[in-house]
Amino acid sequence: MGFVAIIAIASVVAGAIAAVAGFGIGSILTPLMALRVDTKTAVAAVSVPHLIGTALRFWRLRRYVDRDVLWSFGVTSAAGGLIGALLHNFADSPVLSAILGALLVFAGVSGLTGFSAKVRFGRKTAYIAGAVSGALGGLVGNQGGIRSAAMLGFHVPKESFVATATAIALMVDAARMPVYFANHRTDLAGLWAVVVVASAGVAAGTLGGDKILRRLPEPLFRRLVSLLILSLGLFVLLRLGG
Repeated sequence: MGFVAIIAIASVVAGAIAAVAGFGIGSILTPLMALRVDTKTAVAAVSVPHLIGTALRFWRLRRYVDRDVLWSFGVTSAAGGLIGALLHNFADSPVLSAILGALLVFAGVSGLTGFSAKVRFGRKTAYIAGAVSGALGGLVGNQGGIRSAAMLGFHVPKESFVATATAIALMVDAARMPVYFANHRTDLAGLWAVVVVASAGVAAGTLGGDKILRRLPEPLFRRLVSLLILSLGLFVLLRLGG
C-alpha cells in the first residue's frame, strides 16, 4: 500500500477519533508523516489537517464554548504554542522525534492504565499546564492529552469541555502555524499532495466517522485509541534507535 493511501486511511481514522475524544490528529498523523520526511517538517505538515479538523469540530460545538475558560486558559495555551513553534525551528529533528515518541508512549500507557482519567489539576496549576500543553503543541504537535488533563481543573460540563478544548486548540494552531509556514514553506510546497489528502481524510472522519465510533463502548474505544498511540510512540522511538 502506498504512503499516500496509508495517510488517507489514517487521516479518516484520526479525524473520527478526534471528533469523539477531542484530540488525536497530531498523535496519529505526525509519526506516520515522519516516515517520509524529518520530524520538523512532519509537525508543520500535519498542522494543516489538524487546523481543518479542529475548525470543523469547533463549528459543530461552538455554542457550548465556555468563554471564561477560553479567554483565560486559552490565552496561556496560545502563548505556549507560539513559544513552542519558535523553539521548534531551532531544535534538531532527532530530538523532536525522541520527545514526540516519549509523549506518545506516556499518553498511551496513561490511557491503558486509567491514569489519565484520574489526573486532576487545581485551577492555578491548570494555567501552567495550559502553557505547557500549548508549548508541546508548537514544538512537536502533540498537546491534547495534557490540555485535557489541565482542563479538568475547571469542572465544566462535558459538552463545554470538548467545545472549549477545541476552541483552545484553534488558538494554538493560529499561534504556531505562521511560524511553521515562515520556516518550512519550501518543504511544505513539496508535500502539497499529501497534505491535501490528509486534510480531506481528516474532514471526512470528523464529519462522519464519529457516528460509527460512538457505537463502541467508551471504555473499549479509549483503550483502543491508547493502544494505537502507544504503538506509534514505540515505533517512533525504535525507529530513532535503529
